[in-house]
Amino acid sequence: MATLNRPVGEDGHVCGIDTTMEVIGGKWKVLILWALHQQPHRRFGELRRLLPGITEKVLASHLRELESDGIVHRTSYDEVPPRVEYTLTEDGIRLNEALEPLAAWGRERQQVGGAGPTPPTA
Repeated sequence: MATLNRPVGEDGHVCGIDTTMEVIGGKWKVLILWALHQQPHRRFGELRRLLPGITEKVLASHLRELESDGIVHRTSYDEVPPRVEYTLTEDGIRLNEALEPLAAWGRERQQVGGAGPTPPTA
């Protein structure tokens, strides 16, 4: 089966959704954003406790990626023991605001018990 080439922009993305998914793609990134939205200054251990099932390796990797993308700011304090806090940047706050309608859609879907596909109506 032949694959059609998608038109891409200069940055290699097809559209804004494509760009967004590159930043928030994966199982944990949106949940990390949510945790940082709930309380702006979180330490690594706090984030790990808030996200049961995430490994230290994955959390560290996602935080580095979000920092690299300008979504999360990492502040390291010169203390003993070392202390590092993560906060959302302005772009991170804007991204969370953009995700709010998606969260509302999910909450509505949970209330009606819609986990599977919607049956067709005749």
